[in-house]
Amino acid sequence: MLGAALSSITGCERRPDKGAVVVSAVEPARARSETSRSPPPTEDDTPRRLLRDSLAQGLVRFDANGQIEPGLAERWIVIDNGGSFIFRLRDAKWNDGTPVTAEQVVPILRHMVDPRSGNPLSPFLTAIDEIVVMTPQVIEVRLSRPRPDLLKLFAQPEMAIIDRDHHGTGPFRIVRAGPPPLLRPIPDPRRAEPDDDAAPAPEEDVRLIAERPALAVLRFARGESDLMLGGRFETWPLLDLVKIAPTAIRIDPAAGLFGLAIASRDGFLGDAANRQALSGAIDRAAILSAIAPNWDATDRLLPDAIDSDAPPQVPGWALLTLDERRAAARARVADWGRPVRLRIALPRGSGANLLYGQLGATLRMIGITPERVAPDAPADLRLIDRVAAYDSARWYLATACAPCGEAAQAAIERARLAPTLAGRSAAIAVADAAMNADTPFIPLARPLRWSLVTSRLRQYQPNSRAWHPLNRLRADTN
Repeated sequence: MLGAALSSITGCERRPDKGAVVVSAVEPARARSETSRSPPPTEDDTPRRLLRDSLAQGLVRFDANGQIEPGLAERWIVIDNGGSFIFRLRDAKWNDGTPVTAEQVVPILRHMVDPRSGNPLSPFLTAIDEIVVMTPQVIEVRLSRPRPDLLKLFAQPEMAIIDRDHHGTGPFRIVRAGPPPLLRPIPDPRRAEPDDDAAPAPEEDVRLIAERPALAVLRFARGESDLMLGGRFETWPLLDLVKIAPTAIRIDPAAGLFGLAIASRDGFLGDAANRQALSGAIDRAAILSAIAPNWDATDRLLPDAIDSDAPPQVPGWALLTLDERRAAARARVADWGRPVRLRIALPRGSGANLLYGQLGATLRMIGITPERVAPDAPADLRLIDRVAAYDSARWYLATACAPCGEAAQAAIERARLAPTLAGRSAAIAVADAAMNADTPFIPLARPLRWSLVTSRLRQYQPNSRAWHPLNRLRADTN
């Protein structure tokens, strides 16, 4: 029935710049409500991340372009060659009206960087040695080794500061619980006049709706929303069912990983040469073009050198033709001497159906029997579709090591513990070479992230973070 409803839509109405901005956020298969006691949401849980980012903020946050801007901290300095960050808190209040102090913020930060907190970013915050109160408004973050990329981690919604009583500091507060909730900007004391108690204009409010992707596309096509966020590869084919103006479809130049992790090293995939042969047998361009147009393929783990002192490693099969690579893979399967069956863990959705069809055809072509399983089921190959949390090759290496061999793990650990930036760059290059030899991950592309946007949202900007704060949509006034 929903498919018929989608196919009956022939266009989308132009929404006037009047009233609250209506945002549809695509929810994952099993979404949970946001509370301060629950762990930060995962990257695929767009509604919870948006709500967390709207009701609370970290020391810094992302602007519309994915760049760092002040959050709870009004300014900061970096000293000791990147070994220490000092933040001065702005004059802020919790959403119950009480002032924010460094003594309150520091224990919250300490908890979030603790590996036991459940924060998905904590594995990348291990360089933090101490977080201390310097004055009632000044916090120092001391590092055991330099990390110039720390601010990009602190700007993620997962690092938004929420106290034990569920309080945040904005930039929004909930004025109608819903569902869906209605969010209203909290006046910024840095911009408002002391005697200015005028209420925000209705156009500054945001109504945040969490819903299934087909419903979100349908709502936008009917002209009932201004923005749809959270589009991914598995939902891209929904756009074939409706007629939406091309100018409304925005694709983020997202940095990250999209490919297959070797989830099990039993049997055929226990041999690195077999893993390399399997990677070489895949026609990436054909697979991606079957899902979305102009989706660029990649055959390497790192998108560029980033903070490595060597170019990204290129697989050994890269100079062979596709026919030569597939012939080599068929030979390895035949030499295995017994049937090879591989379970592929993929999400639901029409894009994932297309991906499995293409991958399954390739596996059958080289003599392997494929089996599709659920994302959380035991598997031999598991899709990784993640936007990079920050700009370091270590994020790519650590995320792709799921799992990887002992030599590659040791190389990544040496990169993590390198005491200097030069030593870190050299260690990352070694780790990239070790990962290339080990082949724990089959790169296919960079993540596909897309949105539907009306013209009233003048400040919306595609960016490499694929992140769009709700206070940076209409104009730079929040």
